[in-house]
Amino acid sequence: MADIQGERFLFTVAPEQDGVRVDKCIANAYDRVSRSYIAKIIADGGVTINSEVVQKSKTAVHEDDEVCFILPPAEVPKIEPENIPIEILYEDQDVLVVNKPKGMVVHPAPGHYSGTLVNAIMYHCSDLSGINGVLRPGIVHRIDRDTTGSLIICKNDNAHRSLAEQLKDHTINRRYRAIVNGRIAEDGVVDAPIGRNPKDRKKMAVVQQGGKNAVTHYHVLEQFQNHTYVECVLETGRTHQIRVHMAKIGHPIVGDEVYSSGKSPWHTEGQALHAMTLGFKQPTTGEYIEVNAPIPEYFEKILNGLRNK
Repeated sequence: MADIQGERFLFTVAPEQDGVRVDKCIANAYDRVSRSYIAKIIADGGVTINSEVVQKSKTAVHEDDEVCFILPPAEVPKIEPENIPIEILYEDQDVLVVNKPKGMVVHPAPGHYSGTLVNAIMYHCSDLSGINGVLRPGIVHRIDRDTTGSLIICKNDNAHRSLAEQLKDHTINRRYRAIVNGRIAEDGVVDAPIGRNPKDRKKMAVVQQGGKNAVTHYHVLEQFQNHTYVECVLETGRTHQIRVHMAKIGHPIVGDEVYSSGKSPWHTEGQALHAMTLGFKQPTTGEYIEVNAPIPEYFEKILNGLRNK
């Protein structure tokens, strides 16, 4: 193997992966590595099968083969503050709560090193917690790119630890608003574990084996002919939790191009999901703070359209 410095991974090929291309086999085993990046590692001599260096990505693996690859250390880019307007809903010496707009990525990641909420926050606030590293300063939780609404930013490590503990203990009050397809008759609870979709690692799914506990309460706010306006309350905070749970019960969120097969007639540019309320204990004083993000204009237009049908 070439002299590549980095994180080394070793695994044995499972029976169901027999005959699969080596790049696909690695991607199936380690979903954080893309096949295009694996191809680069192979070209650099960083992948072996049974101690033999792999020359081509299309090389097939077989049951019980021993595959080894080295993931080179990622180069961490310098994240720059950017003068991007942000709506601040609440701020004190420890935290601030912002109203994240639709289409904005929360923190830098490959392909999104500028224009993120972190870039905007760094311009507004010189001191942020460093617990989550240089790519996620101040970030203690996230919401999806196309989800709007309330997000807490921590200004120091003590605040970060306090909010992280509140999230872990499920004591933060998180209430979302969503417009879903289909008519829901009554309030309910979805208690179903969530994990990576075994058929598509870029998606999440209800997964009984290996999924993490996930509970979503939903309350019917308004019923329409073929849609329902609901409030969702999270007990847990899994990736895409509300989107996965509502799709699981047959009521995917309007505009959700990942978990809904139908196209939205409202051109929502993503799911009609809004993180409306955040309630938490102020890290220093212990005072209960509750912040509400106003319903966005696009959301109101959909509701008004449904009401006027």
